[in-house]
Amino acid sequence: MKIRNIQRIALAACGVLALIAVGTMAKADDWAQWRGPKRDGISLEKGLLKVWPAGGPKLAWQVKDIGSGYSTPVVVGNRLYVLSNEGLENEFVRAYSAANGKLIWSTRLGSVGNPKQQPSYPGSRTTATVDGKLLYALGSDGDLACVETATGKIVWKKSLRTDFGGTAGVWAYSESPLIDGNKVIVSPGNEAAAMVALDKKTGATLWKSAIPGEKAASYASAIAVEIGGVRQYVQYLSKGVVGVEAATGKLLWRYDKTLDTRFGMHSLTPVASANMIYSGAAAGGGVAKLTAAAGSFSVNSAYVERKAPNGLGGAVRLGEFLYGTSGPVLLCTEFATGKVRWEERGIGAGAVCYADGLLFVHGESGEVALVEATPDGYKEKGRFSPPAQPDRGQSKAWAHPIIANGKLYIRDLNCLWCYDIKKN
Repeated sequence: MKIRNIQRIALAACGVLALIAVGTMAKADDWAQWRGPKRDGISLEKGLLKVWPAGGPKLAWQVKDIGSGYSTPVVVGNRLYVLSNEGLENEFVRAYSAANGKLIWSTRLGSVGNPKQQPSYPGSRTTATVDGKLLYALGSDGDLACVETATGKIVWKKSLRTDFGGTAGVWAYSESPLIDGNKVIVSPGNEAAAMVALDKKTGATLWKSAIPGEKAASYASAIAVEIGGVRQYVQYLSKGVVGVEAATGKLLWRYDKTLDTRFGMHSLTPVASANMIYSGAAAGGGVAKLTAAAGSFSVNSAYVERKAPNGLGGAVRLGEFLYGTSGPVLLCTEFATGKVRWEERGIGAGAVCYADGLLFVHGESGEVALVEATPDGYKEKGRFSPPAQPDRGQSKAWAHPIIANGKLYIRDLNCLWCYDIKKN
C-alpha cells in the first residue's frame, strides 16, 4: 500500500483573485501548456460529442514509437509537442504533425534525471509550454531549453542543477515551465533558489526566491494569480504551498496543512478561486484561505479533507465544485467546504480535464472515460481502451488527456493516440 501511494504521488493554482492566462499567441482551442489555456484543466471548446459510441470515438491516428516517458503533449495549430526519452542517456522535445502524427523535428535536452530512483520510473515527465514562436521545455534532469517551434533550434539553455544549485526530488524534475509576461518561472529546489524567474528571450536571471527549508524540488507546477492587488506565483513545493511576489520573488505566504507527512511528495498543481487556494497530496486535499492587508498576507485553513482530489491526475474546479480522483475513485466535492457530493470508482485513479460540460478521464489503467460534469451524481457517457497499448510493467498510464481543435489526445509511454470528438 505504501509503494502504491508513492507511485501515485511521484509522477509526472482577502481580495479578488484572478487566474491569469499565459501570454501565448495560441488560439482558445489550442492546448499550449500544462493543463490547458489557463492552467486549470479546462478547454474552451464547444460542439463536442456528448455521448461516445461503443468502442469510443473515431480514432484519427496512432503513433507507437514516440519514445518513452510520462510527459503530457501540447497542441498549437497544426503542431503537437511532447517530451520523450530513448533509454536513459537521451531525453528529447519533439514536434509532430497534429494532422497525422508524423515526426517534424527532434531536439535533445539532456539525460534522464535520477535514473536510479526507487521505486524506479525514470523517463520524461514535464509538459512543454508554447509561447508564440518559441517553446520552453524542462527535461527530467533539470535541463531547461528555449527552442524555436518551427525548427527545434535551441535559442538558449540553462541547467537547474549547475546554474542554480538545484536538487531534484527522488523522481526527478517534473515541473512544467510557467511563462508569464517576459518571465519563465521554474523551481530548481534549494533554499537560495527555491523558485527562479528568467528572461524568456535570453535566459538571464531576473530573480531568485529564497525560501527556508526548500532543499529539493517537488513535482507540481506553478500558477499565476492576483490576490489583494498583488500578482504572485503559487507553487506546491516540498514544504508546502507558497505564494511569491511576481515582481521580486519575495515569499509572501506559506501553507503546509496538506503536506504528506509520510512521503513529503506533492504533484497536484494548485487550483485557485477568489482568495482560496486548493492543494492536495496523499494525506488529502484542502483549501488555504488568504487575507490581504497592506501588502502582507495571512493564511488560514478552510478545511483539510482526507477524501478529496489529491492524485497525479490533478483537479478541475467548475464553479462551486471540484472534480478529480482520490485513490481509486472519481470525486465531486464542494470547493469551499470539501464536502463530497458524489464518488464513483468508474475507471479508477486517473487524470482529468474538462470541455463542453464533460469530464475526460485518462485512467492509470489505460482506459478513457467520458463523464458528465455535474454535482448531481456520476453520469458516465462512454468509455474505451485505446488499441495496442504498451507494456507498462509496474508503472501506470500517468499522462493527462488533452483537447485541442476538436481532437482528444492520449499519450501512454511510447504510444500517442488522436481521436475525433467533434460533433458531425
